[in-house]
Amino acid sequence: MSIVKINAITVPADSGDELGRRFAAHRGSMAGVPGFEGFQLLRPTDGRTQWLVLTRWADEESFAAWTSSQDFARAHGGGGGAGHGAESSGRPAPVGTSSELWSYTVAVEQP
Repeated sequence: MSIVKINAITVPADSGDELGRRFAAHRGSMAGVPGFEGFQLLRPTDGRTQWLVLTRWADEESFAAWTSSQDFARAHGGGGGAGHGAESSGRPAPVGTSSELWSYTVAVEQP
């Protein structure tokens, strides 16, 4: 059974659309990642400032392998050592001000 990882990203009220644009620009970038089953970016509709990135993985090992990969580091502003963050790479600064990772398994699923 799949596992679900949710990245709850706190985004200033005036920056949510930018977060959406950035995710849309990278649509398909996870194609071919072993164990990756898909993602959704969820926009809050009730005044909250947390956007949710819901991802599905075949298993915990697949998620762990991706978070340890160079692709993950590059996508999240890393890349190994000082001077490789968004500021020095010409990448835009992160939109989110903080984030939390939530982990779940599917208890009941209805197609």
